[in-house]
Amino acid sequence: MREGSLGAPVRHPLDWQNPDFYDEAKLDAEMRRVFDICHGCRRCFNLCDSFPRLFDLVDQAGDAELHGVPSDAFKGVVDACTLCDLCFMTKCPYVPPHEWALDFPHLMVRHRAVEAKKNGVPFALKQLTQTDRNGALARPVAAIANWASAETNSLTRPLLEQVAGVHRDAHLPRFTGKTLTMRAKAEPLALNRDAPAFGKRKAVLYATCSGNYNTPSIGMAARAILARNGVESEVVYPGCCGMPQLEQGDLARVDGKAATVATALAPWIDQGYDVIALVPSCALMLKLEWPLIAPKGAPHRAAVEKLAQATYDVSEYIVDIARKEGLAPGLEPLPGGVALHIACHARAQNIGQKAAEMLRLIPKADLKVIERCSGHGGSWGVLTENFPLALKVGKPVAAQALASGKRFVASECPIAGPHIMQGIERLADPEAPAPALENLHPVELFARAYGIAV
Repeated sequence: MREGSLGAPVRHPLDWQNPDFYDEAKLDAEMRRVFDICHGCRRCFNLCDSFPRLFDLVDQAGDAELHGVPSDAFKGVVDACTLCDLCFMTKCPYVPPHEWALDFPHLMVRHRAVEAKKNGVPFALKQLTQTDRNGALARPVAAIANWASAETNSLTRPLLEQVAGVHRDAHLPRFTGKTLTMRAKAEPLALNRDAPAFGKRKAVLYATCSGNYNTPSIGMAARAILARNGVESEVVYPGCCGMPQLEQGDLARVDGKAATVATALAPWIDQGYDVIALVPSCALMLKLEWPLIAPKGAPHRAAVEKLAQATYDVSEYIVDIARKEGLAPGLEPLPGGVALHIACHARAQNIGQKAAEMLRLIPKADLKVIERCSGHGGSWGVLTENFPLALKVGKPVAAQALASGKRFVASECPIAGPHIMQGIERLADPEAPAPALENLHPVELFARAYGIAV
């Protein structure tokens, strides 16, 4: 037997088309195998609430052993998992290539897949995560949609909580009336022909649902940075990556989205374009999750594999330009410093702290790097039963950001950033003046250091 963590973690494909994947008895046996190992180890006790829930179940059983825990109690453990992947990537000594082959997050996905096949995804949750439909419907009436979804709206938010199960205090992404694809088409950029990278690269920005409908400023900042560095770019959005459906265990829909997006991006890759994903969760899907979900022999399998090799996280790409060609001059210091949250799904890509590396390219960089989970967990963190727990898990991040005294609070994840700010608001002294903090994406900060306004 090899000792754990001596080899890089290896993930096995999700065999979701195999009938055994949905066999409840076989699932229960695997849950008990994994949970028994977790109970004996307990290294993950402080990552999220899944593990304390599991350990409490065991400790409260008759003889404090797993065989005393009824199987129907496991759902509470599954429901608390945000699929952050940190247990797999940073804590567990028994992930493959260890022969025990633990993959706790994917086991949670399997349990949700079995539950979804048996009972369906709850209607309200399914509607909440229809990101493309919701974005398209909200765009023409963005001002009204944002008014209705604002957590300060005491008229609509209690109703949304009652109907959709969304906590009335949880921040919801704002919609834009002009999507990233629309803005990119309307606002062409001239390339800096004197930049070291001019003529050596071209990139297609995968807008992501968040970048397209909610935070186009991230994509516009990335385009402007690339143009300043002589890199031709195009913005493409074939559809959502399917992370919300992965959270629900709807693997067939995730595979369908992989087929749509990978097929649409394949011609760009064939023309020599690199692919840049604007959100870490989406980069993780394209790079790592889709190749584990797309079936062998499927018509889109080759396109998925090609895309996985061509995809960069946006911060990763800018750092790569700096290392290989060098950056165009013009970066100026950002006064006040930055408290930088490294997103969980950026860590799960196993690429290092690329956002921190990028911001350290700015002269006189003043960084406080925070490498803990924000607690948000995508659609998980806005639900009524989860939002207080999401704030609790993210409290150490908010506390470190507040104590840092930095002017900017930045997260690679566009939904984690506002969630951290909500945590900071709850920690700040109500008797003292509110801290003058600005929440921006690291790429927006990098653009600002170039003097670029988006």
